Amino acid sequence: MEKPVQCCWAGFYLFFFMAGFPAILYGYSIVKFIAFDLETTGTKPTADMIVEVGAVQFDGDRAVKGYGALINPGIPIPPDASAVNGITDDMVRGKPRIADVLGEFADFCGDLPLVAHNAPFDFKFLLEDVKLHRAPAPKGIVLDTLPLARRIFPGLPNYRLGTLVRHFRFPSGTFHRAEEDSAYCGLVFAKVLETLQARCEPCTESDLVKIMGREEMRFPQYAPQPDQLDLF
Repeated sequence: MEKPVQCCWAGFYLFFFMAGFPAILYGYSIVKFIAFDLETTGTKPTADMIVEVGAVQFDGDRAVKGYGALINPGIPIPPDASAVNGITDDMVRGKPRIADVLGEFADFCGDLPLVAHNAPFDFKFLLEDVKLHRAPAPKGIVLDTLPLARRIFPGLPNYRLGTLVRHFRFPSGTFHRAEEDSAYCGLVFAKVLETLQARCEPCTESDLVKIMGREEMRFPQYAPQPDQLDLF
């Protein structure tokens, strides 16, 4: 009995994308997403603080707009942290506290899916502050390019963000600053989607969570709190 022919539509998707129809490129999968990154004073969400929030909105592999904010952590930035990200106490002096930034960051992200490299790190830091301040938070699922890259691009020496950027020959400059790393992460995620599409493999949010091999990550959503009346 003759086997049915399996047709891969990746070429047609690519054609329509180049013609300016990204929604047709990805069909049922992710088209628009937010890549984000944090810089912090250390590695412990319960003890260390966020010093920078960065994010870039992507449409396919195209960066549409960015968001970046330096944060006053309320504590001195350790020299070891400054050595990594280049952010010093002088740079954050007079900058807003994280509670004052969470709302505008949530507005920027909306309900789009979020991606980060080693996402549990960034997720746990933001989660700590969202819960502490019962603040607005992004509504979309949080995906992780680190396990996705490990599973989809096997054989690399390591899966650091810089290694992936160099492997795919993405234009690069500064690393370990939030908005720049967000842009690199977004390009890696776009390459993940492109590769899955070329293989005719589904890449919905649930499919990507399965590939990651981790539980789904989402921020809690708190009802807006009315301003307390000044009675004095």
